[in-house]
Amino acid sequence: MAVYAIGDLQGCYDPFRRLLDELAFEPSKDTLWLVGDIVNRGPKSLKALRFVRDLGDSAVTVLGNHDLHLLALHAGAVRFGRRFGTLEKLLNASDADELCDWLRHRPLAHYDKKLDTLLVHAGTHPRWSIKRTLAHAQEVEAALQSKDYPNVLGKMYGNTPNAWSNKLSGYKRLRFIINCLTRMRMVTADDHLDLNFSGSPWRARKGLRPWFDADDPKWFGSRVAFGHWSALGLIVLPDLISLDTGCVWGRQLTAVRLDKRLPRVIQVKGQR
Repeated sequence: MAVYAIGDLQGCYDPFRRLLDELAFEPSKDTLWLVGDIVNRGPKSLKALRFVRDLGDSAVTVLGNHDLHLLALHAGAVRFGRRFGTLEKLLNASDADELCDWLRHRPLAHYDKKLDTLLVHAGTHPRWSIKRTLAHAQEVEAALQSKDYPNVLGKMYGNTPNAWSNKLSGYKRLRFIINCLTRMRMVTADDHLDLNFSGSPWRARKGLRPWFDADDPKWFGSRVAFGHWSALGLIVLPDLISLDTGCVWGRQLTAVRLDKRLPRVIQVKGQR
């Protein structure tokens, strides 16, 4: 059985199917780990979401920031705008309720003990262990699966608080966890989130560093697979795999096989 981690789809259904052909993917034997952002920007969000949902237990997907925005639009927690026009067909689909209910029950973090690998969309806080990351993810998952989920989705927007404290509570606590797991790229020297920067890390202002370059991270010793950061591109290290290689911008869609001692990288051309 092969386990493949795959970068951000963002509605790029056709490259996704080409990649699966390249992998000779067999749902009865193999498993896909998807880093989130199944939808938006690309031309076929509805097809991509239906296909991933129909893969059942053959696919594990964590929620990305674009997936959460789709849920917020569907719940009426935010207004629809032109910037997210690629989601209009999905929101008007006859099975939109069913698809969004399925998506709302996806995790924000997934860990496999045998592979000692954590799957998240953007990253994990330097002061969080793998165990704590999963616990905080489960706080958000429980809130998204509660009757209060439209309010949770409406309150998740914003860049504050930007520092972690166990004393955080309510919507502020949930917002920080969501931002950390689905939006984070750079942190300050004292591990505050900087959610305004999205470019290549070497272009960042002095005092910022990628979340995975923080001093003595508590998750270190395990492997983290993530996406979200197309300007960072492909990284394959023993403890870190960055998978967003800009498929929606016409670059590549990437899969990395996780269950081999030496990870294997497979790529196809991205969306035209």
